[in-house]
Amino acid sequence: MSEENGSYQKDEIFSKAVRAGKRTYFFDVKTTRKNDYYLTITERKRRYDQNGNFQIEKHKIFLYKEDFEKFSEGLSEVVAFIKNVQGNHETVHVNEEVEKKDFTGVEFEDLDK
Repeated sequence: MSEENGSYQKDEIFSKAVRAGKRTYFFDVKTTRKNDYYLTITERKRRYDQNGNFQIEKHKIFLYKEDFEKFSEGLSEVVAFIKNVQGNHETVHVNEEVEKKDFTGVEFEDLDK
């Protein structure tokens, strides 16, 4: 841990950037004050206004080591489900009333409506 101007700075141990279309995902391993590792996942994307000017939006998740296994299992399960459904192009009844739809144009902003 480094100390600069009397305040603690979180040390970055490892970082991986993944570019995916208009988005970039950053996976950063950092340390706590007790030298425990944790992961930050940051999504960064450009948003354009009506005039063509862009702003950078960032969304960050903090993931602590005690949650790694459950998070990883959940993510793997969801990714496998999507690959299975989208790969087979079958109709899936999730709740007997909800059918599989094409969600290729879904933006994160649409999900919280």
